[in-house]
Amino acid sequence: MTKKFYQLSLTERHQYLQDHTALTASDLQTFTSQKGLSPERADAMVENAVGVFSLPIGIAQNFVVNGKAVLVPMVLEEPSVIAGASFMARLAQKSGGFTASMSSQQMIGQLQLLDLKDPEATAKIINENKDSLLKIVNDNAPRLVQRGGGARDIETRLVQSSPIGPFLVIHLILDVRDAMGANAINTALEQLAEPVAKLTGGRVHLKILSNLADKRLATAEATFALETLAFDSYSGETVRDGILEAWAFAVADPYRAATHNKGIMNGIDAVVLATGNDWRAIEAGAHAYAARDGGYTSLSQWRKDENGNLHGKLTLPMAVGIVGGATRVHPTAQANLKLMGVRTAEELGEIIVSVGLAQNLAAMRALATEGIQRGHMSLHARQIALAAGANASQAQNVADQMVRENAINAQRAQEILKEMKEDRHD
Repeated sequence: MTKKFYQLSLTERHQYLQDHTALTASDLQTFTSQKGLSPERADAMVENAVGVFSLPIGIAQNFVVNGKAVLVPMVLEEPSVIAGASFMARLAQKSGGFTASMSSQQMIGQLQLLDLKDPEATAKIINENKDSLLKIVNDNAPRLVQRGGGARDIETRLVQSSPIGPFLVIHLILDVRDAMGANAINTALEQLAEPVAKLTGGRVHLKILSNLADKRLATAEATFALETLAFDSYSGETVRDGILEAWAFAVADPYRAATHNKGIMNGIDAVVLATGNDWRAIEAGAHAYAARDGGYTSLSQWRKDENGNLHGKLTLPMAVGIVGGATRVHPTAQANLKLMGVRTAEELGEIIVSVGLAQNLAAMRALATEGIQRGHMSLHARQIALAAGANASQAQNVADQMVRENAINAQRAQEILKEMKEDRHD
């Protein structure tokens, strides 16, 4: 490819994807709404549907995850995210890319058990009857068991202090395999409610999964060689140390950590959304996990390794699936999964957490050096140009002129458009 991907036209990008991935021409039509989500299908997905809402799909490049090169679809409206993630992925390639893993595919479901005379004695009863309770779940989920999943464990937690006093919580640990798992675990909890009530004499109240899926953790790590971090007047050491100082701010201060982690989620949510998964659940789990020790802090960890290079690590709950839900209903979500070539939910989670780590570094590098606005506003200029009335062929020229003048605003965009119109009539 003589041109870089971002320099290609939309038609040329589609042709590149058809030539270099498993996507067919029919798959690519889902990106242009010709075979994407129809209003009729949307009507079957949600109540009171009146149509569909579109967001851009972009491709993050340069990602190598566990030795495999992958093009990553990202759905979002914010400029600079895809470019930032792609650039950091290119730097990571110099040291072998990202190494990623998933702890398991186990989800947690909760039963709230009330009206107990002796919660501690009840917990003992539950533990003594664990095997029979697990059998109830697995007998009612033969297909899940056949795929290697099913109920794995039952745990009890005594809540000593609450607005209504002490109560017992029962955790069902369910391996959901390649599904996100919400429906599977909620169904299993409904099946357990009556047997648990009979066994304990208590009242089962809430029966619901937990989005703090801390038994389903995704982890990504990458090393960024010192020489790759240098740019313009910034040495590799200066960039590395500035990033570590920026990360320390997020570790120590929840106000900074909230924005730091939002930057991570910019990358993660975009891939979760592109694949038809529940980005709200991922957000909830991530931020709860960031506060798991009693204080809200950075999800990522950064350090200087023994060779002076920058090493990053990101761990967070990753309850995503490739079967069921919108992943099987939304045509574009199916095409995006096919684009990545993922065959398991585990593989998808590993890619997503790698994107999150790359995006985290992109944001910190900008903040620690030239400032977040330079790159962001350069890309944002195109949106301003479009909003000012530029057509697709004019937008980049208007944006380029605003960037050169360091005057990125709607008024200047309108003035440039007026000047372009006058030039055409001269």
